[in-house]
Amino acid sequence: MTKPARFLTFKCAKCAKPVKVTLQKVSACSHIQPYQGICECGEIKRHATGNPDAVKSFVESNELNWHHHH
Repeated sequence: MTKPARFLTFKCAKCAKPVKVTLQKVSACSHIQPYQGICECGEIKRHATGNPDAVKSFVESNELNWHHHH
């Protein structure tokens, strides 16, 4: 399995500027690879790949220190 990219860039939903998200440190769990970044306008951008339920939980979460539970 290939390693996920450390950085990804998305368009901010609020101001349309590019926002760089960084792969977050997670446990040895391979169910999710969460990314997070903050746009210049202050909007938090979250993205993740992996298990659909874990991805939904992360993207909808407002927790800065979110972590995946089994």
